[in-house]
Amino acid sequence: MNQRKFIYLAAGLIIIALVTYLITAKTDKSSQITVKVKKGTFPIEVTTTGELVAKSSEMIYGPTALRQVQIWQVKIQDIIADGTVVDSGQYVATLDRTEISNKIKDEETNLEKFETQLTKTKLDTSLDLRNARDELLNLKYGLEEKRIALEQSKYEPPATIRQVQIELEKAQRGLEQAEKNYVLRYQKAVANMQEVTASYTQAQRKLDDMQKVLKQFTVTAPKAGMVIYRRNWDGNKQGIGSTLNAWENVVAELPDLSKMISKTYVNEIDISKVKVNQIVRIGIDAFPEKKFTGKVTEVANIGEQIQNSNAKVFEVKILVNEFDSILRPAMTTKNTIVTATINDVLFCPFESVFSNDSISFVYLKDGGSILKKQVIVGQSNENEIIIKAGVKADEELYLNPPEKVDKLELVSLSKKELQKYVAKPAIQKKDGKTHH
Repeated sequence: MNQRKFIYLAAGLIIIALVTYLITAKTDKSSQITVKVKKGTFPIEVTTTGELVAKSSEMIYGPTALRQVQIWQVKIQDIIADGTVVDSGQYVATLDRTEISNKIKDEETNLEKFETQLTKTKLDTSLDLRNARDELLNLKYGLEEKRIALEQSKYEPPATIRQVQIELEKAQRGLEQAEKNYVLRYQKAVANMQEVTASYTQAQRKLDDMQKVLKQFTVTAPKAGMVIYRRNWDGNKQGIGSTLNAWENVVAELPDLSKMISKTYVNEIDISKVKVNQIVRIGIDAFPEKKFTGKVTEVANIGEQIQNSNAKVFEVKILVNEFDSILRPAMTTKNTIVTATINDVLFCPFESVFSNDSISFVYLKDGGSILKKQVIVGQSNENEIIIKAGVKADEELYLNPPEKVDKLELVSLSKKELQKYVAKPAIQKKDGKTHH
């Protein structure tokens, strides 16, 4: 029994030793990976993530006269799905009619009131002018009677004749005053009718305008295309329940898909490298096999802060050169902006360059030995860095520190190389000028 346990124990130790050896061998092998120093054209790039948007879009507007009917905000009650392809005149959205319906009811009541007032004014005016005309007619009859009385009194005493003449003159004057008063009463009646008619017409026109606006609460497409939800100031899509205002009543957009732009944001560290007309390589996350090119068309002068972050970014717009029917707004893009190209330089991966304080160095494979050699580094991109001095083309560098690196002494550059690539500190003299 003890012999069997001994055999199991020995087998276990052998297995543990074998696994340890394999792991150690693999680690040693991985730690000895080397890369060659390359020589050639070195691109300096800025890589960002962006979103496709159409270069130009036709807006789908809601009612165009909301302010005219004193409606300042209206909600989207229903809208077709984002990305739906529609024909010209096809249904797009319905806006909430509650407020305008209430206003129409109020205006209908107001119009009925003015209509009643107009009818009453017409009747009152007709009655008043009829009485005035009857009065004029009676005065004319009375004047005629006075004339007859004067003719019949020619044989009467002079006092009687004079009295009849006075009564005739009074009748004549009364008729003239009544005729003038009738003209004034008629003008007043006309003015009253114009005032009431104007109020009635204004109410009718306001009601007509509201009814016209109400018809526009069913929104249709002005032309054929793909309906894209508009984004609010906070970046959220404007769908069902979103609020439109009277100054910018855009319901959705019909983008021109023949010209697309990748809108991206570059952090404040790299923005100084990005310029208009720089070449860009563009990839689409949804279609990794598709590759496009573009150029920078616009770089924002003022930065903005990312939500929930202290990072400052600048908006950059990139025009996509090629057209492809697969490109759709809101697709995620990977943009590689080539900010500069340096010819005929040496470069290697980031991982092969190490540093100690201000000194950069590499582990150089020199035949069967390893050199810890000082280097002067230059500009870099996401994966590689330029080496100005310290190595030659095709020399092999270790990606990871080899074993027992503490025993290696640093091979420093010559003073000539250091003077060539390391700038001397500036010295401020009494004359106020800076000297090196």
